[in-house]
Amino acid sequence: MLSFELFLPAFLAVKNGFILTLTITLASFALGQVLALPLALALNAKGKALRVPASTYTFLVRGSPLLVQLFIVYYGLGQIEAVRQSFLWPMLRSPIYCAILAIGLNSAAYAAELLAGAIRQLPPGQWEAGRSLGLCSGVLMLKIILPQAYRAILPAIGNELVLVMKGSTLASAVTVMEMTGAARVFVAKSYAPFETFLIAGAIYLLLGAIFGRIFRFIETRTTTPGR
Repeated sequence: MLSFELFLPAFLAVKNGFILTLTITLASFALGQVLALPLALALNAKGKALRVPASTYTFLVRGSPLLVQLFIVYYGLGQIEAVRQSFLWPMLRSPIYCAILAIGLNSAAYAAELLAGAIRQLPPGQWEAGRSLGLCSGVLMLKIILPQAYRAILPAIGNELVLVMKGSTLASAVTVMEMTGAARVFVAKSYAPFETFLIAGAIYLLLGAIFGRIFRFIETRTTTPGR
């Protein structure tokens, strides 16, 4: 039976994982966006040496569950001797960093496909006009192609941030006490799953709405007048 008296204790328990949820979400999203650009360029490369590995990576990541990828990163990396002996091991042994890495790598695959598609959709005249002005390929990509491509996929990038936030709930599967993990612990003590996850769901909904508003503001500010 629904108990309103449990809402406040449930909120206090869930909010303890809010900062961790926000940290995992933003760090994973940032990592995904950083990796998405070189992946997208590789997907559009003319040579198979770049295109095939990039397309294979995005195919494997997009075609497998994020939870499986999280388990592979968390439990699998520690089985590799070279990883355990590397300077990265102090971070990779942490479930938080493993969660950020797994979710970020997953997000990179989706964002790369979005960006690569946006680049392919640009009119060929953009490239021809840039070359006629004497711009080298790097400057042409940086000054003309990428700004237009990112502007076109900005709403999709905002949606990707929300999806990354939802993916952060899986971090509790590797002992990370973000909001979902904190909610599970409280449920185990209080036997009040409905009240607890109702509070957690409301916080996730509010956070997603804030992200959406931020990206709509950015989209409005970057829209070309008259379009």
